[in-house]
Amino acid sequence: MTLTARASLAAVGSGAAIKMIPFSLLDLSPIPEGQTARHAIENTVELAQAAECAGYTRYWLAEHHNMPGIASAATALVIAQVAAATTSLRVGAGGIMLPNHAPLVIAEQFGTLAMLYPDRIDLGLGRAPGSDMATARALRRHMAPEDSFPQDVQELIGFLSKGGGEHGVQAVPGQGTEVPIWILGSSLFGAQLAAYLGLPYAFASHFAPDMLGQALHIYRDTFRPSKYLDAPHAMLASGVCVAPTDEEAQVLRSSQILAFANLRTGNPGPLPCPVERVEDHVPPVVLQQVQHALSCSATGAPETVQARLSEIIAHYQPDEIMLTGAIHDNGARIRSFELAAEVLTAF
Repeated sequence: MTLTARASLAAVGSGAAIKMIPFSLLDLSPIPEGQTARHAIENTVELAQAAECAGYTRYWLAEHHNMPGIASAATALVIAQVAAATTSLRVGAGGIMLPNHAPLVIAEQFGTLAMLYPDRIDLGLGRAPGSDMATARALRRHMAPEDSFPQDVQELIGFLSKGGGEHGVQAVPGQGTEVPIWILGSSLFGAQLAAYLGLPYAFASHFAPDMLGQALHIYRDTFRPSKYLDAPHAMLASGVCVAPTDEEAQVLRSSQILAFANLRTGNPGPLPCPVERVEDHVPPVVLQQVQHALSCSATGAPETVQARLSEIIAHYQPDEIMLTGAIHDNGARIRSFELAAEVLTAF
């Protein structure tokens, strides 16, 4: 970054009167068009190493199934790869879709990770299956009609506690590891549950921004202190794509927009190559929907991104921010997150 750009960032940061907060990275391990899942996981490891050097606090991976453009379905395994390739970065799930799993299995998986990488593993839990119903059926032998997520969360916490589970069932490894649990959400339910249990809360505003403000208000207003937290701790997610110029960033961002549009129209696939004019490739109605869904984001040169992230942070006052963004070229993706880190440390 040039001295002029750095001076501009400092000016924006001081004008916005925003203090620096911890920043983290959510990676869906995208499979770029023309590459394989192995390439995607190798890209993830390379990005995680760069993120550690750039000052990111956490590196989270997400569970998605039956998605030809995402390589992190076996989330715990990819977390292990990332943790093994880094030394201090907190690595975790953002998240594990708990309805897909027995709580004991997740306790054993993340308990094993916590034994291998002490004080570095996070476990974010989501209530949605993260897939279509046919895939959900393939993941589970029995489809329970009731919503057991709150009970499953508490059962999982029990397995990871020093006291262990009920009825003599223990998670080995797992018991006593006290892996930090986060509740994830894109609606109000997760906010209410996280507040009730006294757990940290992360909102998926990078693709579902509509209820962000209301969810944070409910979480903070109804939070009950617990042995895990004395006060509410909220993290929001924001898309980011940073390049030397606004124009270059918009082109790089087009891959994410195209991928989301393909998903919306029932045609998911690998992460598309970038295009100069995304509006020539997506119907106007679909493009409008996608742009709204991805509106909690910052795209452009460092100065542009600094101004937008300052606005988001000032408005919602998160305790942490998690950045995400899919770029076809992994070198450009790494550089984007490095520039984003420089932007955030300039606050």
